[in-house]
Amino acid sequence: MNRIKNELLFLKTLAALNLASAMEYRASFISQIVGMLVNNGIYFVFWIIFFEQFGTVRGYNVDEIFLLFAVVTVGYGLAFMFAGNTQRNMAYLIAQGRLDYYLVFPRNLLLHVAFSRMIVSTIGDVTFGLIAYTFTGRFHPLEIALFLFSALLVALIFIAYAIITGSLAFYMGNAQYTSQQITNAMLTFAIYPNSLFSGLSRFMLYTLIPSAFVGAIPVEIVKGRDGVLLLALLGVAVAFWAIATGVFYLGLRRYESGSAINVNV
Repeated sequence: MNRIKNELLFLKTLAALNLASAMEYRASFISQIVGMLVNNGIYFVFWIIFFEQFGTVRGYNVDEIFLLFAVVTVGYGLAFMFAGNTQRNMAYLIAQGRLDYYLVFPRNLLLHVAFSRMIVSTIGDVTFGLIAYTFTGRFHPLEIALFLFSALLVALIFIAYAIITGSLAFYMGNAQYTSQQITNAMLTFAIYPNSLFSGLSRFMLYTLIPSAFVGAIPVEIVKGRDGVLLLALLGVAVAFWAIATGVFYLGLRRYESGSAINVNV
């Protein structure tokens, strides 16, 4: 228990330092957040126009789209606001032999690598998601609790999946582009109604690109106030973290130290 407590305190310190570092340049900090808010807002306007023209699409109406965007953007934002290295740098660090810096610290290697950077713009994602949720009309305390807990599980799944894709660099060399594209594909498919997909494509959304677990499933949890489905999503999050941990540490056996001399401040 003391070890878990120490690791949590360490992650809290990393988050505080990352935030303080980002806020040192206030104009850039604010512009990135506002830029992401505007980007998400413009994208969402197209959905609003679409549903005004066609009403519902296979059981989804504009309220469900608000909820879908809310849970996906809050989950994605939380994930990479705290674990930004997994989304952008993990494959690069592995391929270039730059894990050496982290290996010398007496900390959990995977957590240190994952949480040592933040992506500032994702604060805009979290803000957008919370605003979007206010338009769903779902203000029952149970629905709010289910939404927040589901968003947290979505964040954990996003991080775990990004660790898995980033760890591909252990096995195939420079996988930075591949890792980012696969993670972005997961996000892209997540913000489309799950009912649009069928057959092989639907199967992929529950396996290779598990977008359904970060989009459609959380929506059903909140809509149906489904505690059983929430427990299932928790199981999925645990399973993905188990896979991510296994893939990372098995790959670490293949890791080759870098020869470059780096100064980390």
